Amino acid sequence: MSQKKVRVRFAPSPTGGLHLGGVRTVLFNYLFARHHGGDFVLRIEDTDQTRFVPGAEEYILECLRWCGLEADEGPHKGGPYAPYRQSERKALYRQYGEQLVNAGFAYYAFDTPEELEAMREVEKARGNHSPQYNHSVRKTMRNSLTLDAAEVKTLLEKGTPHVIRIKMPENETVAFTDMIRGEVSFQTSTVDDKVLLKADGMPTYHLAVVVDDYLMKISHAFRGEEWLPSAPVHILLWKYLGWEAEMPQWAHLPLILKPDGNGKLSKRDGDRLGFPVYAMNWLDPKTNELTQGFRERGFLPEAFVNMLAMLGWNAGSEQEIFSIDELIQQFSIERVHKGGAKFDYDKAKWFNHQYIVKKDDATLAKLFQPVLAEKGLAPEEAYVAKVTGLVKERCHFINEIWDHGFFFFVRPDKYDVEAVKPKWTPEKQAFFESWITEIGALPDFTFAALEDNFKQLATAKNIKPGELQLPFRIMLCGGKFGPPVFVIAETLGKEETIERIKQALAIFA
Repeated sequence: MSQKKVRVRFAPSPTGGLHLGGVRTVLFNYLFARHHGGDFVLRIEDTDQTRFVPGAEEYILECLRWCGLEADEGPHKGGPYAPYRQSERKALYRQYGEQLVNAGFAYYAFDTPEELEAMREVEKARGNHSPQYNHSVRKTMRNSLTLDAAEVKTLLEKGTPHVIRIKMPENETVAFTDMIRGEVSFQTSTVDDKVLLKADGMPTYHLAVVVDDYLMKISHAFRGEEWLPSAPVHILLWKYLGWEAEMPQWAHLPLILKPDGNGKLSKRDGDRLGFPVYAMNWLDPKTNELTQGFRERGFLPEAFVNMLAMLGWNAGSEQEIFSIDELIQQFSIERVHKGGAKFDYDKAKWFNHQYIVKKDDATLAKLFQPVLAEKGLAPEEAYVAKVTGLVKERCHFINEIWDHGFFFFVRPDKYDVEAVKPKWTPEKQAFFESWITEIGALPDFTFAALEDNFKQLATAKNIKPGELQLPFRIMLCGGKFGPPVFVIAETLGKEETIERIKQALAIFA
Protein backbone atom coordinates (compact mmCIF):
# COMPACT_ATOMS: atom_id res chain seq x y z
CA MET A 1 0.00 0.00 0.00
CA SER A 2 1.28 3.45 -0.86
CA GLN A 3 2.33 5.72 1.98
CA LYS A 4 -0.04 8.58 1.16
CA LYS A 5 -2.68 9.33 3.78
CA VAL A 6 -5.81 7.20 3.55
CA ARG A 7 -8.74 9.34 2.44
CA VAL A 8 -12.03 7.72 1.45
CA ARG A 9 -15.40 9.13 0.50
CA PHE A 10 -19.07 8.30 0.36
CA ALA A 11 -20.72 10.25 -2.45
CA PRO A 12 -24.49 9.72 -2.53
CA SER A 13 -27.01 11.47 -4.76
CA PRO A 14 -29.78 13.22 -2.77
CA THR A 15 -32.58 11.43 -4.62
CA GLY A 16 -34.43 9.45 -1.94
CA GLY A 17 -34.13 6.97 0.92
CA LEU A 18 -30.81 5.41 1.88
CA HIS A 19 -30.75 1.69 0.98
CA LEU A 20 -28.93 -0.63 3.35
CA GLY A 21 -26.41 -1.27 0.53
CA GLY A 22 -25.57 2.44 0.67
CA VAL A 23 -25.12 2.29 4.44
CA ARG A 24 -22.83 -0.72 4.05
CA THR A 25 -20.70 1.29 1.58
CA VAL A 26 -20.49 4.02 4.23
CA LEU A 27 -19.56 1.43 6.86
CA PHE A 28 -16.75 -0.16 4.83
CA ASN A 29 -15.37 3.30 3.98
CA TYR A 30 -15.58 4.33 7.62
CA LEU A 31 -13.95 1.14 8.97
CA PHE A 32 -11.13 1.32 6.41
CA ALA A 33 -10.44 4.99 7.21
CA ARG A 34 -10.47 4.42 10.98
CA HIS A 35 -8.36 1.25 10.72
CA HIS A 36 -5.66 3.19 8.84
CA GLY A 37 -5.97 6.44 10.82
CA GLY A 38 -7.34 8.21 7.74
CA ASP A 39 -10.16 10.59 6.81
CA PHE A 40 -13.73 9.78 5.82
CA VAL A 41 -15.32 12.37 3.53
CA LEU A 42 -19.00 12.86 2.67
CA ARG A 43 -19.59 14.45 -0.73
CA ILE A 44 -23.06 15.14 -2.14
CA GLU A 45 -23.29 14.30 -5.85
CA ASP A 46 -26.18 16.52 -6.88
CA THR A 47 -25.18 17.25 -10.47
CA ASP A 48 -28.39 15.74 -11.84
CA GLN A 49 -30.76 18.52 -10.81
CA THR A 50 -33.75 16.76 -12.41
CA ARG A 51 -33.50 13.95 -9.83
CA PHE A 52 -32.82 16.19 -6.82
CA VAL A 53 -35.30 15.60 -3.96
CA PRO A 54 -35.71 18.24 -1.22
CA GLY A 55 -34.84 16.90 2.24
CA ALA A 56 -32.82 13.95 0.92
CA GLU A 57 -29.44 15.41 1.94
CA GLU A 58 -30.63 16.08 5.52
CA TYR A 59 -32.04 12.55 5.59
CA ILE A 60 -28.65 11.08 4.56
CA LEU A 61 -26.88 13.06 7.30
CA GLU A 62 -29.44 11.89 9.88
CA CYS A 63 -28.96 8.24 8.80
CA LEU A 64 -25.19 8.49 9.27
CA ARG A 65 -25.69 10.18 12.64
CA TRP A 66 -28.05 7.43 13.80
CA CYS A 67 -25.57 4.74 12.72
CA GLY A 68 -22.71 6.55 14.45
CA LEU A 69 -20.78 6.76 11.16
CA GLU A 70 -20.27 10.50 10.86
CA ALA A 71 -17.88 11.91 8.28
CA ASP A 72 -14.79 13.99 9.14
CA GLU A 73 -15.49 16.41 6.29
CA GLY A 74 -18.66 17.20 4.37
CA PRO A 75 -21.35 19.77 3.60
CA HIS A 76 -22.54 19.65 7.22
CA LYS A 77 -19.18 20.59 8.76
CA GLY A 78 -16.91 21.88 5.99
CA GLY A 79 -13.26 20.92 5.65
CA PRO A 80 -10.08 21.76 3.71
CA TYR A 81 -11.56 20.76 0.32
CA ALA A 82 -14.93 22.56 0.54
CA PRO A 83 -17.45 22.91 -0.96
CA TYR A 84 -18.63 19.30 -0.65
CA ARG A 85 -21.75 19.64 -2.82
CA GLN A 86 -21.02 19.18 -6.52
CA SER A 87 -23.65 21.76 -7.51
CA GLU A 88 -21.57 24.33 -5.60
CA ARG A 89 -18.43 23.23 -7.48
CA LYS A 90 -20.01 23.69 -10.93
CA ALA A 91 -17.50 26.35 -12.08
CA LEU A 92 -14.60 23.95 -11.51
CA TYR A 93 -15.50 21.30 -14.04
CA ARG A 94 -15.68 23.20 -17.34
CA GLN A 95 -11.91 23.79 -17.48
CA TYR A 96 -11.20 20.07 -17.24
CA GLY A 97 -13.74 19.32 -19.97
CA GLU A 98 -12.06 21.92 -22.22
CA GLN A 99 -8.62 20.50 -21.34
CA LEU A 100 -9.74 17.07 -22.55
CA VAL A 101 -11.15 18.53 -25.81
CA ASN A 102 -7.94 20.48 -26.47
CA ALA A 103 -5.84 17.35 -25.91
CA GLY A 104 -8.00 15.34 -28.35
CA PHE A 105 -9.48 13.04 -25.71
CA ALA A 106 -12.99 14.55 -25.83
CA TYR A 107 -15.14 16.52 -28.26
CA TYR A 108 -18.05 18.93 -28.46
CA ALA A 109 -21.34 17.35 -29.59
CA PHE A 110 -24.07 19.69 -30.90
CA ASP A 111 -26.70 17.01 -31.62
CA THR A 112 -30.27 18.02 -30.79
CA PRO A 113 -32.59 15.61 -28.92
CA GLU A 114 -34.37 15.01 -32.25
CA GLU A 115 -31.10 14.10 -34.01
CA LEU A 116 -30.20 11.71 -31.21
CA GLU A 117 -33.63 10.05 -31.43
CA ALA A 118 -33.27 9.71 -35.22
CA MET A 119 -29.85 8.06 -34.74
CA ARG A 120 -31.37 5.55 -32.30
CA GLU A 121 -34.14 4.68 -34.78
CA VAL A 122 -31.60 4.11 -37.59
CA GLU A 123 -29.49 1.89 -35.33
CA LYS A 124 -32.54 -0.13 -34.23
CA ALA A 125 -33.56 -0.59 -37.88
CA ARG A 126 -30.08 -2.06 -38.43
CA GLY A 127 -30.77 -4.63 -35.71
CA ASN A 128 -28.89 -2.84 -32.93
CA HIS A 129 -31.38 -3.04 -30.07
CA SER A 130 -29.39 -0.98 -27.54
CA PRO A 131 -27.98 1.84 -29.68
CA GLN A 132 -25.10 3.87 -28.25
CA TYR A 133 -23.28 7.05 -29.24
CA ASN A 134 -19.96 5.28 -29.76
CA HIS A 135 -16.85 5.10 -31.98
CA SER A 136 -18.83 4.05 -35.06
CA VAL A 137 -21.82 6.38 -34.59
CA ARG A 138 -19.80 9.52 -33.72
CA LYS A 139 -18.56 9.78 -37.33
CA THR A 140 -22.14 10.37 -38.56
CA MET A 141 -23.21 12.92 -35.94
CA ARG A 142 -22.94 16.69 -35.53
CA ASN A 143 -19.84 17.13 -33.39
CA SER A 144 -16.40 18.72 -33.44
CA LEU A 145 -14.95 15.54 -34.99
CA THR A 146 -17.16 15.82 -38.13
CA LEU A 147 -17.58 19.63 -38.43
CA ASP A 148 -14.72 21.89 -39.55
CA ALA A 149 -12.97 24.05 -36.97
CA ALA A 150 -14.50 27.36 -38.19
CA GLU A 151 -18.04 25.99 -37.87
CA VAL A 152 -17.33 24.64 -34.40
CA LYS A 153 -15.94 28.06 -33.37
CA THR A 154 -19.08 29.82 -34.70
CA LEU A 155 -21.43 27.40 -32.93
CA LEU A 156 -19.59 27.90 -29.63
CA GLU A 157 -19.54 31.68 -29.98
CA LYS A 158 -23.29 31.68 -30.69
CA GLY A 159 -23.84 29.73 -27.47
CA THR A 160 -25.33 26.74 -29.32
CA PRO A 161 -26.37 24.06 -26.79
CA HIS A 162 -23.78 21.29 -26.70
CA VAL A 163 -22.27 18.62 -24.49
CA ILE A 164 -18.70 17.40 -24.11
CA ARG A 165 -18.24 13.65 -24.71
CA ILE A 166 -15.22 11.46 -24.02
CA LYS A 167 -13.69 10.01 -27.19
CA MET A 168 -13.38 6.35 -26.28
CA PRO A 169 -10.50 4.67 -28.11
CA GLU A 170 -11.20 1.71 -30.37
CA ASN A 171 -9.93 -1.79 -29.59
CA GLU A 172 -7.88 -0.94 -26.53
CA THR A 173 -7.83 -2.88 -23.28
CA VAL A 174 -8.18 -0.93 -20.04
CA ALA A 175 -7.09 -2.93 -17.00
CA PHE A 176 -6.77 -2.22 -13.29
CA THR A 177 -6.35 -4.13 -10.03
CA ASP A 178 -9.46 -4.17 -7.88
CA MET A 179 -8.76 -4.65 -4.16
CA ILE A 180 -11.57 -7.24 -3.98
CA ARG A 181 -11.69 -8.76 -7.47
CA GLY A 182 -8.02 -8.70 -8.48
CA GLU A 183 -7.20 -8.01 -12.13
CA VAL A 184 -10.14 -6.58 -14.12
CA SER A 185 -9.99 -5.63 -17.81
CA PHE A 186 -12.34 -4.03 -20.32
CA GLN A 187 -12.49 -3.74 -24.10
CA THR A 188 -12.93 -0.02 -24.93
CA SER A 189 -14.91 -0.69 -28.11
CA THR A 190 -17.83 -1.93 -25.99
CA VAL A 191 -18.09 1.39 -24.09
CA ASP A 192 -19.95 4.41 -25.49
CA ASP A 193 -18.71 8.02 -25.62
CA LYS A 194 -20.15 9.11 -22.27
CA VAL A 195 -21.25 12.72 -21.79
CA LEU A 196 -18.81 14.46 -19.43
CA LEU A 197 -20.31 17.94 -19.36
CA LYS A 198 -24.02 18.55 -19.96
CA ALA A 199 -25.59 21.40 -21.92
CA ASP A 200 -26.41 23.23 -18.65
CA GLY A 201 -22.71 23.27 -17.76
CA MET A 202 -23.15 20.65 -15.04
CA PRO A 203 -20.72 17.73 -15.13
CA THR A 204 -22.02 14.18 -15.29
CA TYR A 205 -21.02 11.71 -12.61
CA HIS A 206 -18.12 10.48 -14.78
CA LEU A 207 -16.24 13.78 -14.95
CA ALA A 208 -17.22 15.05 -11.49
CA VAL A 209 -16.16 11.90 -9.63
CA VAL A 210 -12.68 11.94 -11.19
CA VAL A 211 -12.10 15.68 -10.73
CA ASP A 212 -13.38 15.66 -7.14
CA ASP A 213 -11.48 12.53 -6.13
CA TYR A 214 -8.31 14.15 -7.50
CA LEU A 215 -8.85 17.57 -5.88
CA MET A 216 -9.91 16.00 -2.56
CA LYS A 217 -6.87 13.66 -2.59
CA ILE A 218 -8.99 10.49 -2.28
CA SER A 219 -6.68 7.48 -1.86
CA HIS A 220 -9.19 4.61 -2.05
CA ALA A 221 -12.56 4.51 -3.84
CA PHE A 222 -15.09 1.95 -2.60
CA ARG A 223 -18.39 1.66 -4.41
CA GLY A 224 -20.97 -0.95 -5.40
CA GLU A 225 -20.19 -3.42 -8.18
CA GLU A 226 -22.92 -1.87 -10.36
CA TRP A 227 -20.34 0.88 -11.06
CA LEU A 228 -17.84 -1.58 -12.58
CA PRO A 229 -18.95 -0.87 -16.19
CA SER A 230 -18.06 2.82 -15.66
CA ALA A 231 -14.54 2.00 -14.48
CA PRO A 232 -12.87 2.12 -17.97
CA VAL A 233 -14.22 5.68 -18.55
CA HIS A 234 -12.94 6.82 -15.15
CA ILE A 235 -9.54 5.18 -15.53
CA LEU A 236 -9.07 6.79 -18.96
CA LEU A 237 -10.05 10.19 -17.53
CA TRP A 238 -7.42 9.86 -14.79
CA LYS A 239 -4.91 9.06 -17.51
CA TYR A 240 -6.05 11.74 -20.01
CA LEU A 241 -6.02 14.48 -17.34
CA GLY A 242 -2.46 13.51 -16.44
CA TRP A 243 -3.31 12.32 -12.95
CA GLU A 244 -2.72 8.57 -13.35
CA ALA A 245 -0.11 8.49 -10.57
CA GLU A 246 -2.68 9.98 -8.15
CA MET A 247 -5.50 7.58 -9.05
CA PRO A 248 -7.15 5.97 -6.00
CA GLN A 249 -7.12 2.24 -5.48
CA TRP A 250 -10.48 0.77 -6.44
CA ALA A 251 -12.68 -1.70 -4.62
CA HIS A 252 -16.07 -2.68 -6.07
CA LEU A 253 -18.23 -4.07 -3.27
CA PRO A 254 -20.49 -7.09 -3.85
CA LEU A 255 -24.23 -6.56 -4.19
CA ILE A 256 -26.69 -7.23 -1.40
CA LEU A 257 -29.02 -9.84 -2.88
CA LYS A 258 -32.66 -10.77 -2.39
CA PRO A 259 -33.20 -13.49 0.28
CA ASP A 260 -33.42 -16.16 -2.46
CA GLY A 261 -30.17 -14.92 -4.02
CA ASN A 262 -31.80 -13.99 -7.35
CA GLY A 263 -30.79 -10.41 -8.08
CA LYS A 264 -30.18 -7.21 -6.17
CA LEU A 265 -32.31 -6.47 -3.09
CA SER A 266 -34.74 -3.66 -3.84
CA LYS A 267 -37.29 -1.60 -1.94
CA ARG A 268 -40.01 -3.57 -3.73
CA ASP A 269 -38.63 -6.82 -2.26
CA GLY A 270 -38.90 -5.31 1.21
CA ASP A 271 -42.50 -4.21 0.56
CA ARG A 272 -43.36 -7.65 -0.80
CA LEU A 273 -41.68 -9.66 1.97
CA GLY A 274 -42.50 -7.31 4.83
CA PHE A 275 -39.14 -5.96 5.96
CA PRO A 276 -37.38 -2.59 5.64
CA VAL A 277 -34.52 -1.98 3.19
CA TYR A 278 -33.92 1.70 4.09
CA ALA A 279 -31.93 2.78 7.15
CA MET A 280 -34.69 5.12 8.35
CA ASN A 281 -38.25 6.01 7.40
CA TRP A 282 -38.34 7.91 4.10
CA LEU A 283 -41.35 10.02 3.14
CA ASP A 284 -41.17 10.76 -0.58
CA PRO A 285 -42.18 14.44 -0.94
CA LYS A 286 -43.30 13.84 -4.55
CA THR A 287 -45.66 10.91 -3.96
CA ASN A 288 -46.20 11.24 -0.17
CA GLU A 289 -45.37 7.53 0.04
CA LEU A 290 -43.80 6.38 3.31
CA THR A 291 -41.16 3.65 3.21
CA GLN A 292 -40.33 2.12 6.58
CA GLY A 293 -36.77 2.04 7.88
CA PHE A 294 -34.77 -0.19 10.21
CA ARG A 295 -34.67 2.54 12.87
CA GLU A 296 -38.46 2.87 13.09
CA ARG A 297 -38.93 -0.91 12.94
CA GLY A 298 -37.09 -1.05 16.27
CA PHE A 299 -33.50 -1.86 15.34
CA LEU A 300 -30.69 -0.62 17.56
CA PRO A 301 -28.08 1.25 15.49
CA GLU A 302 -25.20 -0.91 16.76
CA ALA A 303 -27.09 -4.11 15.82
CA PHE A 304 -27.88 -2.69 12.37
CA VAL A 305 -24.21 -1.78 11.81
CA ASN A 306 -22.98 -5.19 13.05
CA MET A 307 -25.46 -6.96 10.75
CA LEU A 308 -24.32 -4.88 7.75
CA ALA A 309 -20.65 -5.60 8.43
CA MET A 310 -21.36 -9.32 8.13
CA LEU A 311 -23.06 -8.88 4.72
CA GLY A 312 -20.15 -9.67 2.46
CA TRP A 313 -17.29 -9.56 5.01
CA ASN A 314 -16.04 -11.79 7.79
CA ALA A 315 -13.14 -11.65 10.21
CA GLY A 316 -11.93 -15.14 9.29
CA SER A 317 -13.34 -16.52 12.55
CA GLU A 318 -16.64 -17.83 13.92
CA GLN A 319 -17.28 -14.52 15.72
CA GLU A 320 -20.42 -12.67 14.61
CA ILE A 321 -20.99 -10.06 17.32
CA PHE A 322 -18.59 -7.12 17.02
CA SER A 323 -18.54 -3.70 18.66
CA ILE A 324 -17.64 -0.83 16.33
CA ASP A 325 -14.15 -0.72 17.89
CA GLU A 326 -13.64 -4.43 17.20
CA LEU A 327 -14.80 -3.93 13.61
CA ILE A 328 -12.33 -1.06 13.14
CA GLN A 329 -9.53 -3.16 14.56
CA GLN A 330 -10.27 -6.27 12.48
CA PHE A 331 -11.55 -4.80 9.22
CA SER A 332 -9.58 -5.52 6.06
CA ILE A 333 -10.77 -5.07 2.50
CA GLU A 334 -9.09 -8.38 1.54
CA ARG A 335 -11.73 -10.23 3.57
CA VAL A 336 -14.64 -8.72 1.61
CA HIS A 337 -16.19 -11.43 -0.56
CA LYS A 338 -16.40 -11.18 -4.35
CA GLY A 339 -19.85 -12.78 -4.53
CA GLY A 340 -23.12 -11.09 -3.55
CA ALA A 341 -24.43 -11.43 -0.01
CA LYS A 342 -27.98 -12.71 0.51
CA PHE A 343 -30.02 -10.57 2.88
CA ASP A 344 -31.63 -12.64 5.64
CA TYR A 345 -34.18 -10.70 7.68
CA ASP A 346 -34.40 -13.42 10.36
CA LYS A 347 -30.65 -13.10 10.83
CA ALA A 348 -31.00 -9.30 11.05
CA LYS A 349 -33.59 -9.80 13.82
CA TRP A 350 -31.21 -12.24 15.54
CA PHE A 351 -28.52 -9.54 15.63
CA ASN A 352 -30.99 -7.07 17.13
CA HIS A 353 -32.07 -9.62 19.76
CA GLN A 354 -28.42 -10.17 20.78
CA TYR A 355 -27.94 -6.45 21.31
CA ILE A 356 -31.23 -6.00 23.18
CA VAL A 357 -30.28 -8.80 25.59
CA LYS A 358 -26.80 -7.28 26.13
CA LYS A 359 -28.08 -3.73 26.69
CA ASP A 360 -28.51 -2.54 30.27
CA ASP A 361 -32.09 -2.28 31.49
CA ALA A 362 -32.04 1.46 32.21
CA THR A 363 -30.95 2.31 28.64
CA LEU A 364 -33.56 -0.02 27.16
CA ALA A 365 -36.21 1.52 29.41
CA LYS A 366 -35.37 4.99 28.00
CA LEU A 367 -35.73 3.65 24.46
CA PHE A 368 -39.05 2.04 25.38
CA GLN A 369 -40.53 5.16 27.05
CA PRO A 370 -41.87 6.62 23.74
CA VAL A 371 -43.92 3.43 23.22
CA LEU A 372 -45.48 3.90 26.68
CA ALA A 373 -46.01 7.63 26.09
CA GLU A 374 -47.92 6.82 22.88
CA LYS A 375 -50.28 4.74 25.03
CA GLY A 376 -50.70 7.60 27.50
CA LEU A 377 -48.64 5.86 30.22
CA ALA A 378 -45.84 7.41 32.27
CA PRO A 379 -44.58 4.89 34.86
CA GLU A 380 -41.40 5.55 36.84
CA GLU A 381 -38.16 4.86 34.98
CA ALA A 382 -36.90 2.41 37.61
CA TYR A 383 -40.10 0.36 37.26
CA VAL A 384 -39.85 0.34 33.44
CA ALA A 385 -36.20 -0.76 33.70
CA LYS A 386 -37.18 -3.64 36.01
CA VAL A 387 -39.91 -4.83 33.61
CA THR A 388 -37.54 -4.49 30.66
CA GLY A 389 -35.01 -6.72 32.40
CA LEU A 390 -37.68 -9.40 32.90
CA VAL A 391 -38.87 -9.61 29.29
CA LYS A 392 -35.94 -8.55 27.06
CA GLU A 393 -34.78 -12.16 26.53
CA ARG A 394 -37.98 -12.68 24.48
CA CYS A 395 -37.69 -9.51 22.38
CA HIS A 396 -36.30 -8.91 18.90
CA PHE A 397 -37.37 -5.25 18.93
CA ILE A 398 -37.79 -2.49 21.50
CA ASN A 399 -41.55 -2.24 20.92
CA GLU A 400 -41.92 -5.97 21.69
CA ILE A 401 -41.25 -5.13 25.34
CA TRP A 402 -44.92 -4.10 25.30
CA ASP A 403 -46.07 -7.33 23.65
CA HIS A 404 -44.30 -9.43 26.28
CA GLY A 405 -44.92 -7.20 29.31
CA PHE A 406 -48.04 -5.06 28.75
CA PHE A 407 -49.68 -6.56 31.89
CA PHE A 408 -47.03 -4.86 34.06
CA PHE A 409 -48.48 -1.50 32.99
CA VAL A 410 -52.21 -2.16 32.66
CA ARG A 411 -54.50 -4.45 34.64
CA PRO A 412 -56.08 -7.24 32.53
CA ASP A 413 -59.53 -6.39 31.17
CA LYS A 414 -60.12 -9.91 29.93
CA TYR A 415 -59.03 -13.35 31.19
CA ASP A 416 -58.41 -16.76 29.69
CA VAL A 417 -61.29 -18.12 31.77
CA GLU A 418 -61.48 -21.27 29.62
CA ALA A 419 -58.05 -22.32 30.91
CA VAL A 420 -59.25 -22.00 34.55
CA LYS A 421 -62.92 -23.06 34.47
CA PRO A 422 -62.67 -26.88 34.06
CA LYS A 423 -60.60 -27.29 37.24
CA TRP A 424 -61.90 -24.35 39.30
CA THR A 425 -63.40 -25.42 42.63
CA PRO A 426 -64.84 -23.69 45.72
CA GLU A 427 -61.71 -24.90 47.57
CA LYS A 428 -59.47 -22.99 45.14
CA GLN A 429 -61.67 -19.91 45.48
CA ALA A 430 -61.31 -20.19 49.27
CA PHE A 431 -57.53 -20.63 48.97
CA PHE A 432 -57.07 -17.30 47.18
CA GLU A 433 -59.47 -15.50 49.55
CA SER A 434 -57.36 -16.70 52.49
CA TRP A 435 -54.09 -15.97 50.69
CA ILE A 436 -55.06 -12.32 50.14
CA THR A 437 -55.09 -11.91 53.91
CA GLU A 438 -51.79 -13.74 54.34
CA ILE A 439 -49.84 -11.77 51.73
CA GLY A 440 -51.37 -8.55 53.03
CA ALA A 441 -49.51 -9.26 56.27
CA LEU A 442 -46.21 -10.33 54.63
CA PRO A 443 -43.43 -8.01 55.82
CA ASP A 444 -41.18 -9.05 52.95
CA PHE A 445 -42.99 -8.92 49.56
CA THR A 446 -40.32 -10.76 47.51
CA PHE A 447 -40.85 -13.56 45.02
CA ALA A 448 -39.11 -16.04 47.35
CA ALA A 449 -41.27 -15.11 50.37
CA LEU A 450 -44.42 -15.18 48.21
CA GLU A 451 -43.63 -18.59 46.73
CA ASP A 452 -42.82 -19.99 50.16
CA ASN A 453 -46.05 -18.69 51.71
CA PHE A 454 -48.10 -19.84 48.69
CA LYS A 455 -46.79 -23.41 48.95
CA GLN A 456 -47.25 -23.58 52.74
CA LEU A 457 -50.87 -22.48 52.51
CA ALA A 458 -51.57 -24.86 49.60
CA THR A 459 -50.13 -27.76 51.59
CA ALA A 460 -52.17 -26.76 54.65
CA LYS A 461 -55.34 -26.72 52.51
CA ASN A 462 -54.40 -30.01 50.84
CA ILE A 463 -54.20 -28.55 47.28
CA LYS A 464 -51.29 -29.17 44.94
CA PRO A 465 -49.42 -25.83 44.46
CA GLY A 466 -49.06 -26.63 40.76
CA GLU A 467 -52.86 -26.54 40.32
CA LEU A 468 -52.99 -23.03 41.77
CA GLN A 469 -50.15 -21.43 39.86
CA LEU A 470 -51.90 -21.26 36.48
CA PRO A 471 -55.01 -19.51 37.89
CA PHE A 472 -52.68 -17.13 39.78
CA ARG A 473 -50.81 -16.31 36.53
CA ILE A 474 -54.08 -15.65 34.68
CA MET A 475 -55.22 -13.38 37.54
CA LEU A 476 -52.09 -11.25 37.15
CA CYS A 477 -51.59 -11.32 33.35
CA GLY A 478 -54.90 -12.31 31.81
CA GLY A 479 -53.39 -15.33 30.04
CA LYS A 480 -50.82 -18.15 30.02
CA PHE A 481 -47.72 -16.05 29.41
CA GLY A 482 -45.07 -13.91 31.09
CA PRO A 483 -42.01 -14.37 33.33
CA PRO A 484 -42.09 -16.53 36.54
CA VAL A 485 -45.39 -15.77 38.27
CA PHE A 486 -44.01 -14.86 41.72
CA VAL A 487 -41.53 -12.48 40.07
CA ILE A 488 -44.49 -10.82 38.30
CA ALA A 489 -46.25 -10.42 41.66
CA GLU A 490 -43.14 -8.98 43.34
CA THR A 491 -42.73 -6.48 40.47
CA LEU A 492 -46.39 -5.42 40.57
CA GLY A 493 -46.20 -4.89 44.33
CA LYS A 494 -48.47 -5.87 47.20
CA GLU A 495 -51.49 -3.58 46.59
CA GLU A 496 -51.69 -4.23 42.85
CA THR A 497 -51.30 -8.01 43.27
CA ILE A 498 -54.12 -8.10 45.85
CA GLU A 499 -56.39 -5.93 43.66
CA ARG A 500 -55.80 -8.20 40.66
CA ILE A 501 -56.58 -11.35 42.63
CA LYS A 502 -59.84 -9.79 43.91
CA GLN A 503 -60.87 -8.63 40.41
CA ALA A 504 -60.21 -12.06 38.88
CA LEU A 505 -61.92 -13.99 41.71
CA ALA A 506 -65.15 -12.10 41.04
CA ILE A 507 -65.01 -13.25 37.41
CA PHE A 508 -63.87 -16.85 38.11
CA ALA A 509 -66.65 -17.33 40.69
